Amino acid sequence: MFVKSRGEHASKHVLPKNLALLLCFASFCAGMFFSNRTWMVPDAKGIPWTSRTGGKQFVDYDPNIVLKNEGNNSGDISGSQHSILTMDKAISDLEIKLMASRAERETIQKDPMISEGVKNIESTLKRKYFMVIGINTAFSSHKRRDSVRATWMPQAEKRKKLEEETGIIIRFVIGHSSTSGGILDKAIEAEEKVHGDFLRLQQHVEGYLELSAKTKTYFATAVSLWDAEFYVKVDDDIHVNLATLGVTLARHSKKPRVYIGCMKSGPVLARKGVKYHEPEYWKFGEVGNKYFRHATGQLYAISKDLATYIFINQNVLHKYANEDVSLGAWFIGLDVEHVDDRRLCCGTPPDCEWKAQAGNICAASFDWRCSGICRSVERIMEVHERCGEDKNALWSANFVQTIRTSS
Repeated sequence: MFVKSRGEHASKHVLPKNLALLLCFASFCAGMFFSNRTWMVPDAKGIPWTSRTGGKQFVDYDPNIVLKNEGNNSGDISGSQHSILTMDKAISDLEIKLMASRAERETIQKDPMISEGVKNIESTLKRKYFMVIGINTAFSSHKRRDSVRATWMPQAEKRKKLEEETGIIIRFVIGHSSTSGGILDKAIEAEEKVHGDFLRLQQHVEGYLELSAKTKTYFATAVSLWDAEFYVKVDDDIHVNLATLGVTLARHSKKPRVYIGCMKSGPVLARKGVKYHEPEYWKFGEVGNKYFRHATGQLYAISKDLATYIFINQNVLHKYANEDVSLGAWFIGLDVEHVDDRRLCCGTPPDCEWKAQAGNICAASFDWRCSGICRSVERIMEVHERCGEDKNALWSANFVQTIRTSS
């Protein structure tokens, strides 16, 4: 009886095996859960911990940040959004600079002329220039170049002084002939040895129908070689007063994305065989329509950011038949300020002479009927003597003090 009674009493306090196993498993899971939560939070800044995958990581933990976040309320949302917008703008600016840097590196790597030039003027590239003037010229324009050298373009030591003291770079811009290394190229190379005032576009083949491509390549090359406020394109049959041009541009030096010239809107010529015929006339609407507003091709200037835009996007910018139209088209849709300044397109004497006598000196002079100075080789000296600015104007111009800064 005693044994039986003990057995009956013991059976009332013993748990079933299944229930005991279930409780053990639940306890194990609870332990894993709480230990895992504690393990995920670092105790101090910079303490290494090991993840489940075995990789060592470091966690920066700042209790002040947690407290600050806990104290935020809905009133701080606008401040956070402002910070995010500011950060987005900063990132966008960095991306643009990165793209420009990559494009510049690719251009230098592809073009041996630029690569060699970078090595030779490495120290010069670090400084800031005011303007780069590219004088568009052709193989057959040797006499025109000499007439420019004899009038408004400083030579030899004066040209070097111009670069060093006023930050103005002047170069004749020309590419290569269809037979690279031929007699035409050798003639330019010989001229370069004498004067040292050429910018050779290694990847451009000269041709009248290739002026849009040449303009694009010029700006892309110039902005990759020289860090300047403005980049100017000039034809080799017009007269330029450098100091007046510099003062004119300096008024806009603080503006972003500025496009300066004598703005016009001529007719789109659809008939074949006429000068300035536009094969893609249908893109501008009905026959007889006019072009959008753009600077006349004899002389125009663009700011650095627009030259950089051309540099970055040169492979996708469309070329129309006329280079001045092409340049204007590249800026359509961009937030660009068009500056119409008639001092950049004065007539030859007596027009520019009367204006000079009235104290309104012209920056550039030419004949509209010739798209340049008619018979420029014979007449440019006359224009220079009658319409030229004071000989000391270039060395005493006010823009020298405002823009000569080093980057």
